[in-house]
Formats: sequence, structure tokens, C-alpha cells
Amino acid sequence: MIELINEIWQLKREIVSDDYDHALYRLAEEVPMTIHEYPTGTSVWTWTVPEKWTCHEVYLETLDGERLIDYVDHPLHVVSYSLPFEGEISREELFEHLHVHPHLPDAIPFVFKYYQRDWGLCCTQELKDSLTDEKYRVVIRTSFDEGTLKVGEVVVPGQREECFVLAAHLCHPHMVNDDLTGVVVGLDVAKALLEGPKPKYTYRILFLPETIGSVSYLSHNEDLIPNMVGGLFLEMLGNDAPLALQQSFQPKSPTDKALVAFFKDINSENHVGPYRSIIDNDERQFNSPGVRVPMLSLSRVENPASPDSRFQPYPEYHSSHDTPEIVTQARLEIARDTVLAMIRANDSRTYVVNKFKGEVFASGAGIWVDYRVNPEGHRRLFQIMERCDGQSTVADIALELDIPFEAVAEIVAQLEEKDLVYFSDVPVVTDPHKST
Repeated sequence: MIELINEIWQLKREIVSDDYDHALYRLAEEVPMTIHEYPTGTSVWTWTVPEKWTCHEVYLETLDGERLIDYVDHPLHVVSYSLPFEGEISREELFEHLHVHPHLPDAIPFVFKYYQRDWGLCCTQELKDSLTDEKYRVVIRTSFDEGTLKVGEVVVPGQREECFVLAAHLCHPHMVNDDLTGVVVGLDVAKALLEGPKPKYTYRILFLPETIGSVSYLSHNEDLIPNMVGGLFLEMLGNDAPLALQQSFQPKSPTDKALVAFFKDINSENHVGPYRSIIDNDERQFNSPGVRVPMLSLSRVENPASPDSRFQPYPEYHSSHDTPEIVTQARLEIARDTVLAMIRANDSRTYVVNKFKGEVFASGAGIWVDYRVNPEGHRRLFQIMERCDGQSTVADIALELDIPFEAVAEIVAQLEEKDLVYFSDVPVVTDPHKST
């Protein structure tokens, strides 16, 4: 994963651009991938696919020719999708178009104006503070052309047509944690799923430009939406912070329950939060009205309980400091393994149906736990058995009792082995007071 990041991170991956395409084609060398194309001007629900944007040359200099800002030095020096502009302007007018990072005085910010037509430059606060001349020369040579927005899709066929969606965005020029880390984790997950046993659900892994990519894909695949049982957006997974799982707009969905119940067991430092409380990204498009796919989000956020986490999830966010130095292979592997484990939990999302009536004769079945020796184990055994009534999944039971997912799964597996329960994809009525 780190090798792939090092290979493509410096590409100028604008939402519709040559370098974005190069990055996507590089990913397609790793796994079988379908690349969907949506031409400039295409209506995608309430949005329109934008033009391809190319930056040819950008610089800021003094009137005597001293170069102060140069696109050659760093692509973040120009606002993404900036209009072209050339001329001598006053310092006051320059400052109206010169952007700095709000928290890092020595970093260049990432600023984009995809749908707001304006020109702009970006620099460090330190450089801006040094600008004392009355006038400066600005050169921004950019072009807008017809192009195609591209979305890469990897499909892992499952036993069922119902699908689970994983997604990560490939845009953001010259940055790593946001969100090449989500991309490479998603790619590794795709490889593992393709190589492993056939999963229960079909898995669709998407690599796309942020927001407009999801809208374009969904609007052109409306027939798939009814079969989307849930999803997980992957982003910012390589920095040094605990994993955070953000729930979907439908926190009581079977997908939410399965992923949350399992995720809570993995590490006590991990954080679970409600929809749009931790981060904002393409999970919004899947959760939105008319779509309502319960898509959660997995990220690494330094202060996930803070209301500001959505705008400053880690110190280097949206800046020139977001480089390979702030991510590690170990943290990426933990994220990948967590995703695969949650996928297995999602695949085991079935209802536990009792084949027994009345309280189980535990001693006779060979599952008795002596309350004098292990009172907690004794209580847990019967608490779980009492909820094996065809109306609850393993995740439901784990969340209701606030006990580990694996602990419930282990006891349920014992009950299945003793032919006391079976599993069903749909609820089963075993209460004689309720009709089927």
C-alpha cells in the first residue's frame, strides 16, 4: 500500500483531469476494474458533470521579477479549478484572492472552487505576511475543456445479488491521507475478497472523485440502489489516530448493527458516532433522500467526539503537510483488516432461530456453565439463549446485552452445533402468540 502511495501521490488528481485518469488506470492494473465515464455537461440528478481542468502555469512575482509563488514548486499554490488571470494588481486585491491555511502557518492550503468561478492563489501564512509591496504580477494560465469524469468499479460476485458498497475518493492533488489511504485500503480489501471464498453479498468497490463521482455513479445505476444493503466509505486511514466508525442516517439498519457491534469489540480506543458527527464525505450521497443506502464511514480522526472533527480531522488536513510521512503501512494494514472483519460480520448478518421450546436442558446438551464457578458465563449463556427467537441477529443480541459480538457468536455457534438453533436470512416467527 505504501509503495502504491509513493508511486501516485504527487499526481495532480483534480476531479476531471489527466492525472486523475492516470491514477485510476494505475489502480486498474492491480485488480479487474470497470471504468465508467460521464462526459462534461452530463446531468446527474441536480448536478452537472464539470469540465476537465488543466493548469499550465502559475506564478506570483514582484514587479522586478522576483518569483514568490510557482506552480512548479507545489500544485497547491493555485486554487483547484481557478479561472485564468494575468495582470498587475494591488496588494489589497491580491489578498482578496490569496488563501492561507487557518491552522498551519508554514503549510500551503488545499482550496477548491469547482463550481464557484473565481481565480485564486494559495501560500503559507509566513509568505503572505512578508508581502509588503504595493503591487504584484499574477499569472494563472489554466484551461477548461470537454472531458469525462471517471469512476472505477471492482465487482466481487457474491452468493446473492444484493450488494454492499465500499468507496473511496481518488481526487485531491498532491495529498496522501485524504484520501489515497482510503483508496489503497479499499484496493487491498478488493484483492482479499477476490482471492477468498465467495462472499454472501456481492461487493462493489468504487474509486471516484469526491461528491460528484458518487452522484454520477448512483444516478446512472439507479437500478442497483434497491439491492444495496449498505456500505462503508473509507477515508483518512493512515495517520496516527484511533479508528472512528460513523453510523449511517439509519442507525437501526441491519448493516449499522452488524458493523457497529463488531467494531466495538476491536479496540477500546475506537470511537463510534452518529451520522455526520465525525466526518462529511460521500456517505452523504448514499444516505440522501431517494437513495437511502445505509452507508457508514471509517476513518482515523484525532478528536472524533469534537464538533470540529468534520473540519479538522487531523492537523495536516487539506494542506501541503499531508504527505507520506504522516502515514504508516502498519496503520493501513490495521484498517484493512478491520474492514475485512466487519465485512465478515456483515456477511454473517442472519437471524438466529430457535429449534427448541422452553428453557434448554443445558446439562443434557453439554453446554452447562456452573454458576458457582463462572456466574458471568452462566448468566450470559441464558441471556443469549433467551434471545434466540428468530427475531434477532447476533449483532442485535450483542448490542442489546452490551457484550462483545464474538462472545455472542461463539455461544450461538455452540447452540447450532447442538442442533438447537439455525440461521435464516429473514426473521422467523416462533412465538405461538404471533402469526407468520
